[in-house]
Amino acid sequence: MSPIEASMNALRQSGDELADATVAELFERGESGTFNTLMRFVSTAGAPLPDGLPEVAKEYLRATEAPPSWVDWDEMEKARLFFIDNNVHISTALSFASMPACYLVPHVAKLLSTTHGLNYPSNRMAATGQFTVQLMQPDAFEAGSRFIPAAQKVRLLHASIRHHLVRENRWDVEAAGVPICQEDMIGGQMFFSMLVLDSLHRLGIHMSEEGAASYYYAWRVVGAMLGVDQEAVPKTLDEARDFLDRYMVRHMGPSPEGAHLTRQLIDLYEDIVPGTLFDPVVAALIRYLVGDTCADWLEVASTPWDTVVKAVPHLLGVLETIEDRSPLGGWALDRLGHLTTLFELSSLTRGRVMHYAVPENLREEYGVAGAAPRTRRWTPPAATVSP
Repeated sequence: MSPIEASMNALRQSGDELADATVAELFERGESGTFNTLMRFVSTAGAPLPDGLPEVAKEYLRATEAPPSWVDWDEMEKARLFFIDNNVHISTALSFASMPACYLVPHVAKLLSTTHGLNYPSNRMAATGQFTVQLMQPDAFEAGSRFIPAAQKVRLLHASIRHHLVRENRWDVEAAGVPICQEDMIGGQMFFSMLVLDSLHRLGIHMSEEGAASYYYAWRVVGAMLGVDQEAVPKTLDEARDFLDRYMVRHMGPSPEGAHLTRQLIDLYEDIVPGTLFDPVVAALIRYLVGDTCADWLEVASTPWDTVVKAVPHLLGVLETIEDRSPLGGWALDRLGHLTTLFELSSLTRGRVMHYAVPENLREEYGVAGAAPRTRRWTPPAATVSP
């Protein structure tokens, strides 16, 4: 066994010490219900903690109320501008590449199917979309923002799932490692960052090296706030490519749960788009972005639209050229992308704010300061691991 593989195996045995200890004590003291009730009132950073909140919860919230001390705020601003410039494309990549990639990892698909709340793709996609939009707002890390409380709650949600699956003997830790282990959390971080960048490149989106690196950096910050071990996280895009390749080769494959979750995802987006004429586009986009082999594993049907979708990069390339050459055209396309993202998010949330809670049991407008200048064109690092 190589040292790299040994280190990845070790990551499978590790969870999130701080969040796991907090959740264990909440359940041991019978305080999880009180915590959930009161935490619905904690939705913005800097808000006073409600009376009656369990002491262990207060300690956790104080320990996680600020981003890491090492954050480079210039990089975070570049990431925000990158998101504004590419928001609709990033939403497409998250929906039709990142989420299906999660389903390509059988033990992750099984976990998502086991937890009742995450078994509904509308909730999962709405929460993911809302979380990303909150992250990319100019005041994401300031008093009054919704991002930090959301990150704190997501971290506890992951810990509570670990707690229940292990306590109820619903997870084979010896065979599959700790549920939502460090390797899987880093893998998820790669799906929402590196794989998004790969998908934008495949769609023909013009990206600078600086913008791509900053977007990846922002998700490193997110990972740190969600309890990911920063000593194990790839620091550069080249290192991220290597980790993502190794992770997928180690774990990806077909599963009934992955196919089922993918079918739910396709049905969800076909329902959002009015009429039925464009329904096959959803499956065609997934197949185009994840590739034929992975699409077959997820049982994504082939349609005549598969050929049509291959023309999308050429169309987007024309629009990107207009955006590069015309400040007014760039502003108009960014605004259209912003409105499209809001429409998709409002369709998924139906106007609701998505709340995160510690499950007591397991059952079946951001500001625009102008786009960052495009300099050197980004291309993905080459694959490092052969299947």
